[in-house]
Amino acid sequence: MPITVLIVDDSKLARIVAGKALAALQPEWDKLEAGSAAQAFDVIASQAPDLALIDFNMSEKDGLELAGELRVLYPDMPIAIITANIQDEIIARAREIGAAFVAKPVTADALEPFLSGSALRLRSKRA
Repeated sequence: MPITVLIVDDSKLARIVAGKALAALQPEWDKLEAGSAAQAFDVIASQAPDLALIDFNMSEKDGLELAGELRVLYPDMPIAIITANIQDEIIARAREIGAAFVAKPVTADALEPFLSGSALRLRSKRA
């Protein structure tokens, strides 16, 4: 069963960069994209993702708010907050909701620990 990753970022370029890093590490995984929190909910209405990569700085709702809402819907979903805004408060808030933290720009090296851990969690959940 393929794994589906939701990438949420209001920057199309950032979604492309994250998608390329994901494809370099897990080429067989499916990718869904959304440019906002509202679009993310439209996307997941038709297909539930297995994990999510969410930008912190978005206009209508920040990534931590969206991650918190997804956590309610999907309590076990691996979620990573992606941002260039590396502040202790943001990292602490991400940890409070059980989300990982990945610094921008997203590279395969930066994403690999999160994806490896997520793959293990998903495999054990499906077994």
